Amino acid sequence: MSGSTTKIEDYALVGDCETAALISRGGSIDWLCWPRFDSAACCAALLGGPENGHWLLAPADAATISRRYRRDTLVLETEFTTPEGSATLIDFMPVRIHDSHVVRLIVGRRGSVAMRTELVLRFDYGLLVPWVTRLEDGRQSFIAGPDRLILSSDVPLRGENLKTVGQFRVAGGQTLAFVLTYCRSYLSLPAPIDAGAALRATTRFWRRWVGQSRESGEYTDAVRRSLITLKALTYQPTGGILAAATTSLPERIGGVRNWDYRYCWLRDATFTLQAMMNSGLYAEAQQWRDWLLRAVGGDPGRMQIMYGVAGERLLPEWEISWLRGYERSVPVRIGNAASEQLQLDVYGELMDVLHQGRCGKLAANDAGWQLQIALVDHLAEVWNRPDHGMWEVRGKPRHFTASKVMAWVALDRMIRSAEQFRLEAPLRRWRSLRQRIHAEVCRHGFNRRLGTFVASYGSKHLDASLLLLPIVGFLRPTDPRMRSTVAAIERQLTQDGLVKRYDSGTSGDGLPAGEGVFLPCSFWLADNLVLLKRRKEARELFERLLGLRNDVGLLSEEYDPGSSRLLGNFPQSFSHIALVNSAHNLTRARGPARQRASGAHSMPGRCAQRRKNRRGGGSR
Repeated sequence: MSGSTTKIEDYALVGDCETAALISRGGSIDWLCWPRFDSAACCAALLGGPENGHWLLAPADAATISRRYRRDTLVLETEFTTPEGSATLIDFMPVRIHDSHVVRLIVGRRGSVAMRTELVLRFDYGLLVPWVTRLEDGRQSFIAGPDRLILSSDVPLRGENLKTVGQFRVAGGQTLAFVLTYCRSYLSLPAPIDAGAALRATTRFWRRWVGQSRESGEYTDAVRRSLITLKALTYQPTGGILAAATTSLPERIGGVRNWDYRYCWLRDATFTLQAMMNSGLYAEAQQWRDWLLRAVGGDPGRMQIMYGVAGERLLPEWEISWLRGYERSVPVRIGNAASEQLQLDVYGELMDVLHQGRCGKLAANDAGWQLQIALVDHLAEVWNRPDHGMWEVRGKPRHFTASKVMAWVALDRMIRSAEQFRLEAPLRRWRSLRQRIHAEVCRHGFNRRLGTFVASYGSKHLDASLLLLPIVGFLRPTDPRMRSTVAAIERQLTQDGLVKRYDSGTSGDGLPAGEGVFLPCSFWLADNLVLLKRRKEARELFERLLGLRNDVGLLSEEYDPGSSRLLGNFPQSFSHIALVNSAHNLTRARGPARQRASGAHSMPGRCAQRRKNRRGGGSR
């Protein structure tokens, strides 16, 4: 079974920290972009069918299937059991040094298992059939324009109807290797690799990397799996962390809410940094912080909400006409027009992450402070404009409450940084504007008749982004206005105990109604329950969310309680980031929610000592 007949939760991820592949339970690679995450796919069956590119390696007959990742690695093992015997398919991508490879090993366990393979490569998102030749060393070459793939195989393969196919048997104790390598068609051929040595090196890499992370109590295994997923979604050359490895997996089956998530969102910045630093992964946190500074450098008025994995700004959105979409969910989109929207919340996210970085162990960056000042000067001019909000609505801009709150966060964190680190700053002006924004939000973002904060000024509707208000320190979690808002969200925005972003039927977001519950927002509710000292309920919700992970521990962006299916792009970094932070909130006396609410990081580093020794600072 391959392509859009496979449920989203039936996929697993392998990657080399520059690109990734999705592999179905049935042993088919249905999504693979080369050479980068955001490159055109050469296997696009996920959004079409097998004819749009896939690589099947599976038993020829019916089999019982189970799978797992090797402990603390991104090496996938799929066990096939047939009446004749059993075999294990081992899939992985060696972390890239020069060339990029997908390695597939079939290991016979007992008896003899009849196997088959079918490789269909279609470049440019399933459109182009490559030119296939056999090289002198027996490997096969697949070329289309600048792209070349080279296949080596331990079994004979043949061409058939523009496919590469083969049938073979694997006996107990036998290992057969298949390696698919990407290279540029105009460069020299890469040398073959030793698949066994690559497996040992890849296993060693992941275990050494995740072994640096801190324990998280009873949730250590879940946190480590999420951290490995986040590392796999990191573009190693730059440190940028993309939202997901896929594009256009629907938020509603058959719907149009299908977006390209193979980019890096500033909105995820603080959550990501906290997840990394609280897990003891300071090198990754530093790389992410530095990526942010490079990406937003330039004209402050041109800061975007998202960038390419190397910091690219131009992400034009277009639609693929030749792919039928996941379970007929169209359009299939490449690029993301939301990159051109005004979303004021990203200023708060950026200032918060840079403040948290200073308070942790991250190296200082003096040039970064001057960039922050320029960005805040621009924010002072635009904070009172309507925007598209953190959910990137494609309807009319509004004065979203969460956007104004995050503008407040930007000022608040700049003031805290200047005070704690004696940085030159116009503190009197910033304090005045911070107070002005706070007062406006409390006046216009709170609906006295309803007794709750609302999605936007003048609105009567709730929005799960309001759960961030106590997390970012705008109000205390015990403030009566926040208590009533959290209670209203629990009553009106939950489905089967899980949180929706908003009511898509009444939101006027410019799209047809209908989407799943939003998993990061559900983790935010758990964080609010922790802050409200409702720990038993928080733990129950968190463990319910853990139960939504697929059999190898992966989450997408959304979930449909009615059909019990994952929805949206997959795996979703924001969901895994939220999982890590909620686990830390539940297992530590001072977790990320309390750290962020106080505006200062509590982990070992410079901040605690500087707060102790200094009062005030900066220029007024």
